[in-house]
Amino acid sequence: MKKIFAGCTVLVLAFANIASAQEFTPEQEARIMELALEAILANPEILPEAIDILQRRQEELQSQSLSQVLSSRRDILDHDPNAPVIGNPDGDVTIVEFFDYNCPYCKQAAPILKALMDGDNGIRLVYREWPILGEGSVFAARAALASREQGKYAEFHQVLMDLPRVTETTTLSAAESIGLDIEKLVRDMDAPEIDAHIALSMQLTQELGFQGTPSFVIGNAVAPGLIPLDQLKVLVAQSRASGN
Repeated sequence: MKKIFAGCTVLVLAFANIASAQEFTPEQEARIMELALEAILANPEILPEAIDILQRRQEELQSQSLSQVLSSRRDILDHDPNAPVIGNPDGDVTIVEFFDYNCPYCKQAAPILKALMDGDNGIRLVYREWPILGEGSVFAARAALASREQGKYAEFHQVLMDLPRVTETTTLSAAESIGLDIEKLVRDMDAPEIDAHIALSMQLTQELGFQGTPSFVIGNAVAPGLIPLDQLKVLVAQSRASGN
C-alpha cells in the first residue's frame, strides 16, 4: 500500500506540475488522489511515464531558477571589487572559483587552472574564498584575503594550495616564507572587507545550489567539482561564443 500511495503522489505531482498552477480545497485534493490511485491500479504502466514527466519538470524549474540567479548576480559574480582576480583583468571570459584551502580537489584543480590560463590569455579568474572545512580553512582564507594589503595574494594563495593541510600554524609559517609582515597580516585579518567577502561567498553558494568545493561559474554554466582541462576548455569556448 505504501508503494501505491507513493506512486499516486508522484502521479498527482506530475499532473500538478504540467497543469496551470491553482489551489485546491482539501476535498478536491482528496478526490484527485482518489482518481490518481484508481488510474494507477487500472493502468500501472503509466507510473514510469508520470515519474519521468515529474523529473523533467523539476529539472526545468531548477534550470530556470539557476538562470535567474546567474542573471541577477552576474555583476557581483564577475566584478566584485572585493574579490581577488588573477589572469587577464580585461579578459573576455571570467571564471569564478569557490574553493577551500583544505579541499584536496581544489588543490588538484589549481594546476589545471594554471594550465588553462597558460594556454589562453583571455581568461579572468575570480577567486571566492569559501572556507567550509574547519577552523584552519577559515584562518587561511582570512589570512589570504588580508595579504592583499601587502600585494601578495596570488603568491600566498599558491603557497597555501601547495600545503598538505592548512592550520593557523602552517598558514603563518607559509606567510613568513614569502616575506609577509606577520603582525600586519594578523591585524588586517580582522578587516570588515574580509567578513564581507566570506559572507557573500556563503550567500552566493546557497543561491547557486553548490554543495562543496571546488565549484565554478563560467558564463551561464555552473560546474561543481573537479573539472578536467578538456572540459574546462569546452566551457570557456561556450562562454566566449555566447558573449558571457
